[in-house]
Amino acid sequence: MSGFDKKIDRFLEVFINSGGYKRVLEGLENTLIISIVGLLIGILIGTLIATVRVVPKYKRLPRVLNAICTFYVELFRGTPMVVQLLIFYYVLLPLLGIKMTGVEVSIWVFGLNSGAYISEIMRSGIQSVDPGQMEAGRAVGLSFATTMRLIVIPQAIKNILPTLGNEFIALIKETSVVSFVGAADLYVAFNYIGSNSYEFMVPYLVMAIIYIVLVLLISLMIRLMEIQFAKSDRRK
Repeated sequence: MSGFDKKIDRFLEVFINSGGYKRVLEGLENTLIISIVGLLIGILIGTLIATVRVVPKYKRLPRVLNAICTFYVELFRGTPMVVQLLIFYYVLLPLLGIKMTGVEVSIWVFGLNSGAYISEIMRSGIQSVDPGQMEAGRAVGLSFATTMRLIVIPQAIKNILPTLGNEFIALIKETSVVSFVGAADLYVAFNYIGSNSYEFMVPYLVMAIIYIVLVLLISLMIRLMEIQFAKSDRRK
């Protein structure tokens, strides 16, 4: 039996007989939950911020809101994700007296961080929509907010869909840092297997393969959505 075969046997021993697969499934579940819910929170926050930043700044309130949104975006884009996790989990939550699990903290931090990036993505998407669309909506009596919600933003989302897919992929890969706040992700699961099998090469290779498969599935999903949108546009 070759050395690599022995490594695989030790991996399978812990993975199957010692319940390592349960930790992998838990880690995969947490990775997907953090990424998906974080992305949805990010889309919501990012859309709101992008809307504020494209509103005409004729009055004082839009200018104040724009300044707040700009500070928010620069704050989350200017600090690493792991630093944000540590500050939220070990500083802010104890100061506020709030108790949250590592997964819950990770979801919110990923959502807030993603919102900063998606706001810029969404803003560019909104600006790529023909200004005549806004004018047409206002001409038929729709308010600015209603025109944005029903006409401009849906078109912007179609324009930025590939970039949103890239943001989702980035969130999937960045979940590897949530172990800093005690969340059990794929890294924690495979690190457990490596520690108990005294062999890290095979566990880490399998972990890399899982991440690659997840990224390929997301890329395929985004491609299928693009094709569907293209078909619906041709039918109009």
